[in-house]
Amino acid sequence: MSINFVYLYKCAAMKRIRLLTLLSLIFMATSCNSQNREQPRNDRQPAVAGQFYAGDAATLNKDLKALFDKAIPKKISDVIAVIAPHAGYVFSGEVAASAFNQIDENKQYTDIFVIGSSHSSYFSGASVYCDGDFVTPLGTVEVDTALAKKLVKENAVIKNYKDVHIFEHSLEVQLPFLQYKMKKPFRIVPVVIGTSDAADCKRIAKALEPYFNSDNLFVISTDFSHYPNNENAKKVDFLTAQAIESNSPAQLLETLKYNEKLCIPNLATSLCGWSSVLTLLYITENLNDITISTLQYKNSGDTPVYGDSLRVVGYTALAVNGKITSKMNEEFSLSSEDKKDLMGIARSTLTEYIKNGKIPAVDTSGFSSTIKQNCGAFVTLHKQGRLRGCIGRFEADKPLYLVVQDMTIAAATEDYRFSRVVTDELNTIDMEISVLSPLKLIKSIDEIELGKHGIYIKKGSRGGTFLPQVATETGWSKEEFLGHCAEDKAGLGWYGWKDADIYIYSAIVFGEKDVK
Repeated sequence: MSINFVYLYKCAAMKRIRLLTLLSLIFMATSCNSQNREQPRNDRQPAVAGQFYAGDAATLNKDLKALFDKAIPKKISDVIAVIAPHAGYVFSGEVAASAFNQIDENKQYTDIFVIGSSHSSYFSGASVYCDGDFVTPLGTVEVDTALAKKLVKENAVIKNYKDVHIFEHSLEVQLPFLQYKMKKPFRIVPVVIGTSDAADCKRIAKALEPYFNSDNLFVISTDFSHYPNNENAKKVDFLTAQAIESNSPAQLLETLKYNEKLCIPNLATSLCGWSSVLTLLYITENLNDITISTLQYKNSGDTPVYGDSLRVVGYTALAVNGKITSKMNEEFSLSSEDKKDLMGIARSTLTEYIKNGKIPAVDTSGFSSTIKQNCGAFVTLHKQGRLRGCIGRFEADKPLYLVVQDMTIAAATEDYRFSRVVTDELNTIDMEISVLSPLKLIKSIDEIELGKHGIYIKKGSRGGTFLPQVATETGWSKEEFLGHCAEDKAGLGWYGWKDADIYIYSAIVFGEKDVK
């Protein structure tokens, strides 16, 4: 007698879903009421280890090696996103490995966004895990909790519902593939989509769009058709894959409706993670030079021993490739009015704080949306041509105009190299603002362009930076630029940069004389 393991698993899963849905409603109510309170760190433990994949590291590594050996090898470059299945590895593991084979295993991604649709809790919008890291039998996967909290803070459609992640398998099963494949440490941003509203997906896409670039990787988790027979599964899964390749959200939605109208026996869904795939397409549809390619298709009926051709689940690996630079690097610019407004904030803040110890209120009614964006910046003070203070921040967690205000006060009062600015000095001080692009970790110092790039050298808890203009003002060579930064700013010694992480960034630099 043959046993249909797919069917048994799905029946058990549905029972668990009904229970978890009730529990999640209770948990979510608690989370909503307590979001503003500081929560203790709570790493998310594996929920399906020993079920969907091996529960011990040795066996899991052996299984992953076998899956990657059988999978489609790398054939696509410049991959920004992959779409991979999330069933038990015995069924979908080879197809998933084909997707992960396409990523650059030696690349230092800023973040890897792992996105899946909820199987157990249904809620508006999406939830990002903010409370700790993810654990698998292969170890701990770091979560970029700072970015997770930033997404929650800035986007009403994204919540911090910790409990919807606890039993959700769609993200968890992707992590061992990343742990096995990636040669460098990586951080994830775990996103569970709970909505069944396409308009919500568009809002989620808007929130995530700034991070969809060649510095990050997006992993979209979804299986395809559920429970038709083998022949019908192949038909509808082909249509669904074609719709995704079209890079059109409208086409995908239309295809899913069409598949439903076919009234195929036992077809429960054409795409269980449709909301996650739709969110991706809302991001990519208007981007130039984006290509979505199908790599491999199988279904559970193709699995020896356990497969059953009468009721199957479909699995497709797809890759999204193109060269998309960070929007900050590509599009960010300041108009002459923006520069004038920012410099006005800096000067009035310096004067009011030094004279009266007060931070002046800022009227933003006439400001452009550009200087209301979150962005890093430095403020530099000069007195009669000599440095009098310079402090800044790389973190893009506050609107630019507020960062300028904060850094103005810090440069005047907190730079340890100088005494506090006093009232008598105000008329002799010139101010300069440097608005920063995001940091980029480099592999070779050949990537540094003197005069264009600032550098940030970091090793352990020590770090130091030079703005781009420092190289121009001093006339230093590249080695001197690095050596002085490592020794004078980071405290690592002249050659300390050689075994440290080196980041580069660009800056829009302007002074008071530039805005008059």
